Amino acid sequence: MKKCRIRKDDKVMVIAGKETGKLGKVLKVLRKHDRVLVEKINMVKRHTRANPYRQQAGGIVEKEMPLHVSNLMVVCSACTKPTRVGYRYTEDGKKLRFCKKCNEVME
Repeated sequence: MKKCRIRKDDKVMVIAGKETGKLGKVLKVLRKHDRVLVEKINMVKRHTRANPYRQQAGGIVEKEMPLHVSNLMVVCSACTKPTRVGYRYTEDGKKLRFCKKCNEVME
């Protein structure tokens, strides 16, 4: 399992696949499979059966499917461009992410 430079609530851009160029917010990071669930990206239709115990109606449901981490780039909040992420340490030993294009610290 590799380290993942993408975190929950990051703004990301899709750089490969059928959704190329779209922006979205990360909902969930699946580290075990190197995949990320992005809001309103890679939507599919699933046919679901009704479940009366959960008060869940049956029918066709649209939901997001995970994308591979390699197909995404983090969008910097300062320069609003897709960028690579670097790491640096502060004086007190805290690890921070920064934008490789503008050198701004990312939250």
